[in-house]
Amino acid sequence: MKRKGICYLVGAGPGDLGLVTLRAKECVETADVVIYDALSSPEILRWMKKGAEKVYVGKRAKDHALTQDGINALIVEKTKEGLNVVRLKGGDPMIFGRGGEEAAELATAGVAFEIVPGISSSIAGPAYAGIPVTHRDHCSQLTIFTGHEDPTKGESSIDYGHLAKTPGTRVFLMGVARLREIASSLVKGGADPKTPIALVRWATTGSQKTIEGTLSDIAEIAERTDFKSPAVAVIGDVVKERKKINWFEKRPLFGKRIVVTRTRDQAGALSRELSGLGADVVELPTIRVEGPTDREAFAEGVAHAHEYDWLVFSSPNGVERFFDGFFSIYEDARSLGNPRIAVIGQGTAKKLKEYRFAVDLLPDEFVAEGLVKAFEKESIENLTVLWIRAEEARDVIYDGLLAQGAIVDECIAYKTVAETEDPTGAVARIKDEGAELITFTSASTAENFFKLGLPWPQGCVAGSIGPVTSEALRKHGVEPAFEAKKHDIPGLVAAISKWAGKA
Repeated sequence: MKRKGICYLVGAGPGDLGLVTLRAKECVETADVVIYDALSSPEILRWMKKGAEKVYVGKRAKDHALTQDGINALIVEKTKEGLNVVRLKGGDPMIFGRGGEEAAELATAGVAFEIVPGISSSIAGPAYAGIPVTHRDHCSQLTIFTGHEDPTKGESSIDYGHLAKTPGTRVFLMGVARLREIASSLVKGGADPKTPIALVRWATTGSQKTIEGTLSDIAEIAERTDFKSPAVAVIGDVVKERKKINWFEKRPLFGKRIVVTRTRDQAGALSRELSGLGADVVELPTIRVEGPTDREAFAEGVAHAHEYDWLVFSSPNGVERFFDGFFSIYEDARSLGNPRIAVIGQGTAKKLKEYRFAVDLLPDEFVAEGLVKAFEKESIENLTVLWIRAEEARDVIYDGLLAQGAIVDECIAYKTVAETEDPTGAVARIKDEGAELITFTSASTAENFFKLGLPWPQGCVAGSIGPVTSEALRKHGVEPAFEAKKHDIPGLVAAISKWAGKA
């Protein structure tokens, strides 16, 4: 029997990835095809399963990738094919998102559909600017309207005279281009020219910018500051609360665009830390991890790991690859035997803990040289050591442990290669918007960044996780602005915060 398709009309939220609903994430993860607009959070697309189709139909001002009629036809066609379809729309699909039209089209076609609400920028934007859209001291009514219509046209469906007299907070979307006309129409309709108004651009993201004024001067302020869309406008006395409760724009890294070059799988932890501190994070993975060239040798090393006195892991990737291989051979963790385990760095130790294994040796300095030095306090002469490493790793550990009399074998678990995909358009963002800081967490991230041929952004600096990475940057003529004292992600975050405090 042919599988019955279903279309999910999903709200992608206002921009902050943390504001996407769990239901929306679930829909994206299980979709066969995702039909999406120009999203504020393109990272959402990374949740798609392998092999799923991705179709861009976005609209920016007068630039339409596909007409609305074309979008309607497409979602019906894909659903009728028996596919699990996600129509992903910024904000909430039913608040000026034409979701109602698309739902009606699906209903007319007789196909199954579900509406998944999202958080709208009409409420999230003011909230992130420190403006409550309702407040007991100011109002108990909220009106939301579109600023997309030209108020000067005779057949406008919006009664600005009525809006001018409407009590409470008024919020409009998509109105920056017509801001002067909207403000003057409200004043002409009877609104007090001194009524406070605020505009929030790229609300809930690290690029957020807010301007304040009154109905009489906001257009002049917007033009003077070159304030552009997309933005949400909030009108009313609630704007006065911003002085007290503006929280988002006061975070320590707010206003700093920071590039993360870690692998796509690993970037999340660093990105979350920086975003939580207010940074505008751009993920530009310059490397990705693949299986080793000699997979047979790797499998043999894993199979005989229980025969060694010591196992040495120098990265979280090595831990993950090793245990993926180990549990494909053995069903019981006790099959590993009782080797002692050494690692470099808290990140590697944390990854090992996920497999319920403890660490016997962790150096004070999280580099290969630090581990070799730590082993000097152990007696490893004539003991067997299996080093689980990357294909391109330096020989420091191998040579250092051999010099201490150990019998060392290498188990090459993975290799890093240049990342060739850029699904979120990070390269274009960096070219167009620049950045204040580019972070590097390994020599390979640095080497492969420069292979991209991307011009170094004007006024931008580099941040390094440790001495090996710093040396790789210097080879390309870039002196890092700082180097983390503790060579792990928490150490790098601490160094970034210290740099930002002085920048």
